[in-house]
Amino acid sequence: MKVLVIGGGAREHALCRSLSLDPDVTALHCAPGNAGIAEVAEVHPVDALDGVAVAELAASLRADLVVVGPEAPLVAGVADVLRERGVPVFGPSAEAALLEGSKAFAKDVMASANVPTARSYVCTAAEEIDAALDAFGAPYVVKDDGLAAGKGVVVTSDVVAAREHALACERVVIEEFLDGPEVSLFAITDGETVLPLQPAQDFKRALDADEGPNTGGMGAYSPLPWADPELVDEVLRTVLQPTVDELRRRGTPFSGLLYAGLAITSRGMRVIEFNARFGDPETQVVLARLRTPLASVLFNAATGNLAAEPPLRWSDDAAVTVVIASHNYPGTPRTGDVIEGLDSAGEVEQAYVLHAGTAHDAEGRVVSAGGRVLSVTATGAGLEQARTRAYEAVSRVRLDGSHHRTDIAAKAAASA
Repeated sequence: MKVLVIGGGAREHALCRSLSLDPDVTALHCAPGNAGIAEVAEVHPVDALDGVAVAELAASLRADLVVVGPEAPLVAGVADVLRERGVPVFGPSAEAALLEGSKAFAKDVMASANVPTARSYVCTAAEEIDAALDAFGAPYVVKDDGLAAGKGVVVTSDVVAAREHALACERVVIEEFLDGPEVSLFAITDGETVLPLQPAQDFKRALDADEGPNTGGMGAYSPLPWADPELVDEVLRTVLQPTVDELRRRGTPFSGLLYAGLAITSRGMRVIEFNARFGDPETQVVLARLRTPLASVLFNAATGNLAAEPPLRWSDDAAVTVVIASHNYPGTPRTGDVIEGLDSAGEVEQAYVLHAGTAHDAEGRVVSAGGRVLSVTATGAGLEQARTRAYEAVSRVRLDGSHHRTDIAAKAAASA
């Protein structure tokens, strides 16, 4: 099978790494890729948002499967162009990807499907914003209705800051605050059959102890020793399957990766948000534990044959990933700094480095090229061992001005 992966972050590097280990994959390509992906796949300088260019590349490579990684190409309709040309593609249509592209659309789907979620208001005017903020009170949860690369959400007890963020959005969803720990659960679907993966937890805040500004994610771990063993079955029954069924009923079947961000509240499980693609950095730890070869699962989802897929096989090992971010992330990150120690980091037992925002400079050195630069991932017999290995590998990486959290999976490891 010849596979083309679209995207250039750590999520795509994780996907490419798993696909490169799959004996069924005879050729692996990625567009546009990054410096790390180039070590496991042939990279191509194609605009990921240009559906025609992606389709032409897929045709020239005679790709058997295209896997669309990021949300922006999905919302832009790249998967639609590929489907129109008869290319099997893992990723939803633009219409179905609105589940992530519009918070208001997602709320409407959840209401129709009886999916448990936070109470909310959709606002477009200042007086509506003020009424919604007043109705829910602090802490305020304010979400930009559109795509914002994981940074469109403000959770604050400061009503002025909440109002400012809301007014800066064309359309905004204001909702009740959900208490309790958060869980990410992915599911692969062909529009009918839903195959859940193992849950993970990510860390959104930039600093230790969940301090600092919101980010795209600073680390993750799996499995969750504190979670109810029945959680996956409950989410499949009450969230994932009803959502997929509702989208099919509406004539917009969802085929690809459905990601449910969940809060385990004192009043039960609630959906915080849906995404229409693999999450980053949770993908890094989920795929680290997946033992079933990935290509056939994604191909069966893309071609409507997921019901024939046997149950997924998982490692008993734990996985931890720690994000190394560039100077000033999540503000305006500094780029172009040389990254050293990558080979040494990769020598740590059961650890490896996934590239997020990296590139090669004119001298062929690996340099930073984004806010989140690397996802250092490790597995172990338990979370404590996986953490130790991940942080040992992190300590060997040198990137001027970089920062990372030191408490990824610490609490879960201590309680395991």
